[in-house]
This record gives sequence, structure tokens and C-alpha cells, in this order.
Amino acid sequence: MSNVYRPPTPPQPVLNAGRLWAGGAATALVAALIAVIGILFGRGVLDVEVLARKADGVWGDASTGWYAAGAAAAALLATALVQLLILTTPRPLRFFGWVIALATVLAMLMPFVTDESRGSRWYTAGLNLVLGVAIGTLVAGVAKSSLRPAPAPIPYR
Repeated sequence: MSNVYRPPTPPQPVLNAGRLWAGGAATALVAALIAVIGILFGRGVLDVEVLARKADGVWGDASTGWYAAGAAAAALLATALVQLLILTTPRPLRFFGWVIALATVLAMLMPFVTDESRGSRWYTAGLNLVLGVAIGTLVAGVAKSSLRPAPAPIPYR
């Protein structure tokens, strides 16, 4: 069976992990800022109780910091996921897109299992949608730009 022709496997692209993680860190910063701005906008402009009572003021309580930290952590987790998928699966960005889309839907549904006001639940679901789209598109873009074509094979002479 050693004479059976097997077509050569196409060379795998090379991942620049440093570039990927630098972009992941930048995405974490963007996600944290989106969370803080979203909460300030909801509380200060729209007068919606986002993650805290109105009595806690526009800046709210410690939940604002935790929400921003959670958004940053989600971006770093997404970066780790895309690196794992690139190293182990075919069509990694397609799988990544599906995972991020489903995780975003889950994050959007989570406020609706709380006892918060209807406005707070809808606003938080919308904020989670914005965060999911931002994290998904930024990390996917960084991942795509972090892949370089595999070096051409050296011809055998």
C-alpha cells in the first residue's frame, strides 16, 4: 500500500501569536470602555437602572467595574478560543463566529432571568449585543491579520 498516491496536504498558515494577543489586549480595552460608556449612557442620559439602583448615581456601584472587567475578560477568552481553534480545527474563523454568536445570544438572554425593571433588562441585553459584536468582529479581524501564508516548500532537486 505504500505506492498509493496521496495528494500533498496544503501547507498550514503560520500564526503570529504575539500579534494576536496584542490585538486581543486592545480588544479587551475597547470592550471595557464600551461597557463603562454604555452604563454611563444608560444611567446618565436614558435614566435606566443598569446593574444598579438609581440611588447609586450615574457611576453606580462596584458592578460597573465588574461589568467592565467581565467585558475585558470575555475579549481575552475570545482571543484564547480563536487561537485554540486556529491550531486545532479546519475553518477556525467560521467556528469562532458561531461560538461568539451563540455566546452573545446567551449574554442577551441573561438579563431576562433577573428581577430588574423591564427597561433595565432590555438596555442590558442591548449593551451585551454591542459588546458581543465588538468582541467578535475585533478578535476575528485580529486573528485573520495574524495569519500568514505558510512558506512555500523548497523544491526537491
